[in-house]
Amino acid sequence: MKGIVLAGGSGTRLDPITRVASKQLQPVYDKPMVYYPLATLFDLGISEILIISTPADLPRFESLLGDGSQWGASIGYAEQPSPRGIAEALLIGEQFMDGESVALILGDNIFYGDLGLSRVLGEFSSGAVVLAYPVVNPSRYGVIEIVDGVVVAVEEKPSQPRSNLAVPGFYIFDRKAPSIVGDMQPSARGELEITDLIRAYLDLGELVALQLSRGVAWLDSGTHDSLLEASNFVATVERRQGMKIACLEEIALEQGFVSWTHLQALVDGMPESGYRQYIERVLAEHRLRA
Repeated sequence: MKGIVLAGGSGTRLDPITRVASKQLQPVYDKPMVYYPLATLFDLGISEILIISTPADLPRFESLLGDGSQWGASIGYAEQPSPRGIAEALLIGEQFMDGESVALILGDNIFYGDLGLSRVLGEFSSGAVVLAYPVVNPSRYGVIEIVDGVVVAVEEKPSQPRSNLAVPGFYIFDRKAPSIVGDMQPSARGELEITDLIRAYLDLGELVALQLSRGVAWLDSGTHDSLLEASNFVATVERRQGMKIACLEEIALEQGFVSWTHLQALVDGMPESGYRQYIERVLAEHRLRA
């Protein structure tokens, strides 16, 4: 399975800080925001990834992430010239998918905890998988209704939600997704809506929803307040536990993407910082366990 990170959009809700760099390059405590969705994909063993962003921002992502080889991954880049909807990422990424299934994650969605997706991915062969997360204000999101474990409805920002389960910005689609999106019509706001794609899989009887447990946190960092809340959350967890969230080097080592000798050489080239010191500690602990 391959991965796509959609990191486009104009980030108007975060103006004026997005005049400097895109939303997904803003810091969430001690790391750029895009590290967090990348970490979610790495955690699932997905190392072949496409970053989709605006023509203006792509060079910044390339400067930050390179080709991914430092983490034993392969990262490519593609443009979304204008924000024409989340589902358009499947059209832009069709050649990258090359007939394989894909995990699509939004660049401003941060997950913490065990999503329970490893088993789902191990069993996945066709169809679509979405997440379901309870929220207090479901009318702000795409909403999913589940009865006896079966998805019965999906609505986009309903004024009278049929449940309190929002659909976070992480989706798994099989190889049919680009062709389904190609047959879709843009919505009234001129976008190819992800909800329409999810509903198409529901109509085919091929939609599965995984309801996230109480131990999982989903943070949407698209506003000034939510960006601050996400930073505070990450800072609190890291300070209390002494372990970093979304340290790509650490995850790459745990997943076997890189060897400890590869990572040691990478760390030797890093500037002195708390981030480098943490990875040095990870390496020391790894050598003790070896």
